[in-house]
Amino acid sequence: MNKSLSFAGGLAAAYVLLTSGCAHKCCDDHDHKPGAAAAGPQVKQLIAVVQPTAGNKCAGMVRFTEVDGTMYVYAEISGLTAGQQHAMHIHEFGDGTSVDGTKAGGHYNPEEKTHGLPGTDARHAGDLGNLQANAEGKAVYRGEFKNISLTGPKNPIIGRGVIVHAKPDDGGQPVGNAGPRIGFGTIGVANPKQ
Repeated sequence: MNKSLSFAGGLAAAYVLLTSGCAHKCCDDHDHKPGAAAAGPQVKQLIAVVQPTAGNKCAGMVRFTEVDGTMYVYAEISGLTAGQQHAMHIHEFGDGTSVDGTKAGGHYNPEEKTHGLPGTDARHAGDLGNLQANAEGKAVYRGEFKNISLTGPKNPIIGRGVIVHAKPDDGGQPVGNAGPRIGFGTIGVANPKQ
């Protein structure tokens, strides 16, 4: 009985030493005081690497950069239908574990607005509009938005998903009649040194 009590006491003492040491030691690489919450460098850019869903060829990247409250979105996507528009949306979840992209959930819509195309106030935070594929099935996209942010406080998109659809977004309800999900990417923190 005494041995188990002393063992438990030793574990408690070790825990206290380890956690109190960590509060000081793990912060040595940061610009804040020991014991303060670890706050890594400020996130300046997010990126989603788009991979094809089952049976599709859609691939590329979508980059998000926030400057003075405006989100600049730049994308390069290939494997699209030549000469056609394809809808692109931010979806609720960054879960890419389904082969058809359905675990990404619905359009990201924290303000519970109706669906719409860019340039309208009544639209989901995730409604990015359409990509325009060229004759080779490649698209370059540029957009500017004020209703989303990288990490907050206005409709943060980090960790959510980007979906590219088989058809154009026609602005119709409830989600633009954009068809199946042909590409998916999780929105993560971009390497600032690249």
